[in-house]
Amino acid sequence: MKEFKGRVAVVTGAASGIGRGLAEACAREGMKVVLADVDEAALSRAERELKDSGAEALAVRTDVSKAEEVEALAQRTLEAFGAAHLLFNNAGVGAGTTVWESTLEDWRWTLGVNLWGVIHGVRTFVPLMLKQGDECHIVNTASMAGLVSGPALGVYKVTKHGVVSLSETLQCELVILKAKIGVSVLCPGGVNTRILDSERNRPAEMQNEVVTIGPAHPAVAQAATMLRQLVEEGMPPAQVAEMVFEAIRDERFYILTHEDLKQHVRKRLNDILLGRNPS
Repeated sequence: MKEFKGRVAVVTGAASGIGRGLAEACAREGMKVVLADVDEAALSRAERELKDSGAEALAVRTDVSKAEEVEALAQRTLEAFGAAHLLFNNAGVGAGTTVWESTLEDWRWTLGVNLWGVIHGVRTFVPLMLKQGDECHIVNTASMAGLVSGPALGVYKVTKHGVVSLSETLQCELVILKAKIGVSVLCPGGVNTRILDSERNRPAEMQNEVVTIGPAHPAVAQAATMLRQLVEEGMPPAQVAEMVFEAIRDERFYILTHEDLKQHVRKRLNDILLGRNPS
């Protein structure tokens, strides 16, 4: 997909972070943009600011963990603009501590948004795109955490490994069908977003009954400190969006934002090929 002007883009998690950067990039390309997010105030602000810049934009409050809300998002998109050409399954959250200490609420919430959100997006929009017959593209946001192993961030990593595998499978299946739908998986490293403040959007039914105050498990605490530094010093979302559009134009599947992180992917691959235990 190389031409974007006049096409329709759908972006989940569009009110902030990478999603907001992607939505703004879509607008600069002359696309009609459908913004989806659970944060209604931030979503309305994003819609207003895009419209003020001259873009055609529509905000649809959407909880991607719920199939019916993603289906409603697709319906609103078709009613407003008649088609969907570019889909960014981008909404994401983070929660949990060690794999065994993370609560069921941590697992359910993170899996619901990060993995089921992508599943719902694919199941809803791919049939529409196939029916349209137009040139389309899907970008699923995973993470470098979906390509590596190691301690901590287990709940988050499970969801992102799932997104990588889902995306790889989707790509293969669409190639077999000779469909005009490209696929990319975005695996960013440190990006300056609000991912570490995800709790602001956790629904009441997914709240932990007991909130532990104090230092986390040492491995988790160390990882959290490193992650916060990576995020605070991270790449601007607008720069990530530029990389994404370049990859779409080049029909490139894997989008890795940080060259130096490839060494960690290589290390995990060597662990597998050489029969070594993860370190």
